[in-house]
Amino acid sequence: MRSFRIAALIAVAVAAPLTAQAPQSLTPHQRLAREIYNQLISINTADTVGSVTRAVDAMAARFRAAGFPDSDVKILTPPGKPTKANLIVRYHGTGGANGPKPLLLLAHLDVVAAKRADWPRDPFTLVEQNGFFYGRGTSDDKAMASIFTANLLGYKQEGWRPSRDIILALTADEESGDSNGPEWIVRDRRDLIDAAFAINEGGGGTLGGSGMKVHPLFNSIQAAEKVYVDFTLTATNPGGHSSVPRPDNAIYELADALHRISAFKFPVALNPTTRGFFEQSARVETPEIAAAMRAVVANPNDAAAAATLSKRPEFNALLRTTCVATRLIGGHAYNALPQSASANINCRILPTSSLDEVRSTLLRVIADTAMKLTYTQADRPRFPASAPSIDPTLLSAVTDVTHELFGNIPVIPVMSTGATDSHWLREAGIPSYGVSGIFSLPGETNAHGRDEKLRVKSYYDGLEFLDHLVRRLAGPVQP
Repeated sequence: MRSFRIAALIAVAVAAPLTAQAPQSLTPHQRLAREIYNQLISINTADTVGSVTRAVDAMAARFRAAGFPDSDVKILTPPGKPTKANLIVRYHGTGGANGPKPLLLLAHLDVVAAKRADWPRDPFTLVEQNGFFYGRGTSDDKAMASIFTANLLGYKQEGWRPSRDIILALTADEESGDSNGPEWIVRDRRDLIDAAFAINEGGGGTLGGSGMKVHPLFNSIQAAEKVYVDFTLTATNPGGHSSVPRPDNAIYELADALHRISAFKFPVALNPTTRGFFEQSARVETPEIAAAMRAVVANPNDAAAAATLSKRPEFNALLRTTCVATRLIGGHAYNALPQSASANINCRILPTSSLDEVRSTLLRVIADTAMKLTYTQADRPRFPASAPSIDPTLLSAVTDVTHELFGNIPVIPVMSTGATDSHWLREAGIPSYGVSGIFSLPGETNAHGRDEKLRVKSYYDGLEFLDHLVRRLAGPVQP
């Protein structure tokens, strides 16, 4: 899911206010998408209490009923995880085995848990009210799952044949990671999803204005993500009786080290995605921020420009690797000197960096050889193997469709400071991009929170956008 907001942007285009579309005015294809959307929202796919398998079975039944052969509708269930199935559907193009590599459409079906007592309405019932769809998963990520499903069913009914195969992957455990579908599939059954590139969540459109009087500001393509890793920083000491304090103290040593980390900033390091982000965002920002963006693109070592941008946390996180303390543990008794004190250091590492580089930097900043810095998790994250720049064919297609449907607004590449399932594909060398054409005001969808919602008009706009985009990327229309 898109993990940062871009605020205080200047409108570059004025469009008619986005309003709800009356159900009776929907086209047959829009009604199909809404029906699928409603069905997916009604199935509780939250970790531990829900079942992604139920949603997978429901979508698989739709594809089989539409005439997709069983050989092209595969349900993959990890061993010992009966509620965490994944669905892989292949729609064959005209190119055959010697044609262009497939296009992969990826969306996760699992959602964050929603407690009924906290919601004014049933979170697992799709409610349309005041121009919004409400329900758990309306924005993250059942909108894209239902859109991809409806569009693929539409291609089959229409008889449209692309040049390349189109693969749809509806997967489990993006939110919890206990049995992540893309991670498992790309490791054990890569042949089923191997593609030229993938379209996933992570990007989308940003609106300006307020309420229902809004207009598109820009569309974004998520082309990179930071890499997540946790370190455990530990200070140890012989300890003793608290009535006889020692000059050395594990808690104080830990506190001193944390202070040094808090005062340190990793150097600015731009990559093709963040460079493009600052170049394009300068078109819609305030004069001061725009000037700083252009300056840092021209010279990443421009300290004044970096300092101006770093005042905004969302921009600071795009400029550099960040490491921050997130948990503390220390001492064992109220009346004893601490024998150990530790902190978790959560780092979000630029995809062009490495674990060794970040760990060695932290050790240098801590400057205390008596302290230990270890990896919190046993598994080491991998860094992307695919190129971080946006595929020019994809960029051209997204730009053309954006301008066609939303006017002459910028298309801006973004790097997520959080994570989506795209990182599993990038690590395996399959370029993956977050793009949806679904527009919202910054923060309004309340994904993961109470009353998650999505604009009704934005949903249908995304349906049309992704239909046009996939047709352009998958090849010319064939009879």
